[in-house]
Formats: sequence, C-alpha cells, structure tokens
Amino acid sequence: MVDVVRVLSTLALKGAVARLAAQYEAAHGVRIDADFAPTLALLQRLRGGEGADLVILTREGLDEMANEGHVVATSCVDLARSYVGLAVKAGAAHPDIATEAALRATLLDARAVAYSKLGASGILFAQLIERLGIAAEINARAVIIPQGFTAEKLVTGEADLAVQQISELKQVDGTEVIGPIPRDLQTPAVFSAGRMAASPKADAADHLLRYLASPDVAPVLRETGLEP
Repeated sequence: MVDVVRVLSTLALKGAVARLAAQYEAAHGVRIDADFAPTLALLQRLRGGEGADLVILTREGLDEMANEGHVVATSCVDLARSYVGLAVKAGAAHPDIATEAALRATLLDARAVAYSKLGASGILFAQLIERLGIAAEINARAVIIPQGFTAEKLVTGEADLAVQQISELKQVDGTEVIGPIPRDLQTPAVFSAGRMAASPKADAADHLLRYLASPDVAPVLRETGLEP
C-alpha cells in the first residue's frame, strides 16, 4: 500500500509540485496528496482546524503558523523565490513593462486587468497602482478574482492583461508571460515549507521536506517560473 503525505500549498508551487509528485512516488513509494490555494485562504483553513502533514506558504505565513504552534519551527525551510509578472493571451502583442513609466502607460492602456484579491501578487499589485496614482482608473475596469489563476480571464476574453506570480501565470494554457514587473517596484515572495505539528507522519513529511529543498528539484522550479 502506497503511503500518502497530505500537503497544503500556495498556488505558486502548483506547477512544480504537480510535476514532482509522480517522480517522488515512483522513487519513494509515497503519494503526495496536494491541495492548492492562496496563502491567506490556507491560513484561514489551518486556523480553522484543517489537517495536513506539510504546508507550503509564503515565508511570512509560515512564520505565523510556527509562532502559533501549528508548524514545527525547526522544520521550516525556504524553497523558492517568486516574482510578480504580467501575461497576455497567446498571440497578442507584448506591451512594454520594462520601466515604471512603461508599466504605468501599459496598465492605463489596458481594457481590463485581472488580478487576485487574496494572493500575495494581488496585494502587491493593489499597493503598486496606489503608489503609481492609477488605482481608481485601473480598478474601475479591473477583473478582481477572489482566488485562482488570473490568466484564465485572458482566455475567456474578460481581460487583456493578467497580473500574478509568474509561476501561476505559466499554469494557464493559451497565454504568454510578458515578464516580471520591474524588480525595483517589487519585493520577491519567498515560499517556504514546514511540517505540521499535529502530523501523524512526521518522518514521511520530513523526508518530503528534504526532497523539496534539495538541488534535485531546482530545474523543475526554474522551468515553472520560480527561482530556487
């Protein structure tokens, strides 16, 4: 019988975990049962008593869980760094977002921008457009989703620009990533993992943690839009 490790993970790692799960089970006989949601939604679920063996959250979220006793602090390890970027529908022109001025003009020129309300990327973007002084104009025609993949709104035609972690934008077929928001306008998110204190499978969870933090997974992280 194949053992199972229950993982609750931020959406940013969905592509990487999905690709790694099959090879991990083949090599170690352990199946990764993963569920994905924004960090803020996962924090609510964990505080509500939902169980898991291992969690992958933003570093800030994981520290909160460790401070509250939900996660074993000594098990926590950083996995990847992620930048927020923009995407368009496949085949569409790639507008200039290389500088603050270019990004501002591109956002104002867009028919509709899709971003997430709960995700770290959405919080950063909401703060950014306030700082650029264009929040009212952008939000008047924005498509703001509670959670999920913003690039899906490109495929449906509801938006012509999508904002999210690059690793999340890359999850949606039929779209193309333009690139990151200028790096001087953002602080990269760090995604980290830790073992749940109440996990009945401590050894299996710790083994998976070591694997996810190992150099072996670095190529997959890069291919899915993350930096190890």
